[in-house]
Amino acid sequence: MYLLRRLTGAGGWGRLLFLSLLVLPLLFPQSAFSQTKRPAKKPGSSKTPSTSSTTPTQDPSLGAVSGTITDQKGEVAEGAVVELTRDNDSKKQQVASGSNGEYSFANVPPGPFKITVTAPGFDTETYSGEVHAGQALVVPAIALNITAVTAEVNVELTPVEVAEEQVTEELHQRVLGFIPNFYVTYEADPAPLPARQKFRMAWHSVTDPVTIVGAGAIAGIYQAADEFPGYGQGAEGYGKRLGAAYADIFVGTFVGSAFFPTVLHQDPRYFYKGTGTTRSRLLYAIGNAFITKGDNKKWQPNYSNFLGSFASGGISYLYYPASDRSLSLVMQNSAVRIAESSLAGIVQEFVLRRFTSVRGGKKQAKTPDQP
Repeated sequence: MYLLRRLTGAGGWGRLLFLSLLVLPLLFPQSAFSQTKRPAKKPGSSKTPSTSSTTPTQDPSLGAVSGTITDQKGEVAEGAVVELTRDNDSKKQQVASGSNGEYSFANVPPGPFKITVTAPGFDTETYSGEVHAGQALVVPAIALNITAVTAEVNVELTPVEVAEEQVTEELHQRVLGFIPNFYVTYEADPAPLPARQKFRMAWHSVTDPVTIVGAGAIAGIYQAADEFPGYGQGAEGYGKRLGAAYADIFVGTFVGSAFFPTVLHQDPRYFYKGTGTTRSRLLYAIGNAFITKGDNKKWQPNYSNFLGSFASGGISYLYYPASDRSLSLVMQNSAVRIAESSLAGIVQEFVLRRFTSVRGGKKQAKTPDQP
């Protein structure tokens, strides 16, 4: 009681209040005065927000593959497409090499794998290996090789060069291996003949030994039949007939198959048909004397044959015996040459084709309808 009075006496209430403040924290340690302020929870959330996040670790049953892409000089190659595939897995992983040339694949199932590297201007490179569970495999550096530049050169012959080759083959065409058969082409689309080739064919034709022997045979027939009696008989007569026969061949070939075809831009050759009905082929062969192809590959009247026949007949007027010269002889010889053109066309179309061989004795290939 004494103590209570002392505390509540004059000035005692102040001492009592002060003492209460000292005792209260000891009696109530969990009072509101000792609580710290906690962060407020967001509505609908029962957890306190975290200030940091964790990165999930790789599955220990999987592996990782990494490596570096370089070029031929050993410098790193940036931007190369690196693709990882597995034989039994349709899924593939694809990354691009970084600025340091490195690449990496995570979560790679254990087993064999294949890496394919592609980059513009470089050859595709591959690497095959095997990764084990939990293994971080470092692949040896893959070097890219620069793609070799190949230039494709197409050498195309000019029309003149094509004609040169075709004429060369035609000048080796022979019936039964020895009789010249130059003035026929079996090409489906032969090149037009330049003037030089027209005269080349004419020269080869008139200087061929078989041609000269043929002229001798004709002279013998004329001698036996006493054609052109103005030449007489005996060796002298035969020599004159041989000269006339060969002159007919020489002049007729150069005038009708070289000079006029060059001036009129026409082709002196026979264009083998080989297809169609017999009647169509027969009419085509006969028409050879009247129609031919121009250097423009279009069909046109065979002016060269007509003019050449009459010009040759006129020139022959100079070397035939004076007693046998007449306008009728010129007309007769001209008509005979035109008729010979039609007959030659028939023989070319239906007979000589199967007997004609070219260089090396190789026969011309038969057409589908040819027996």
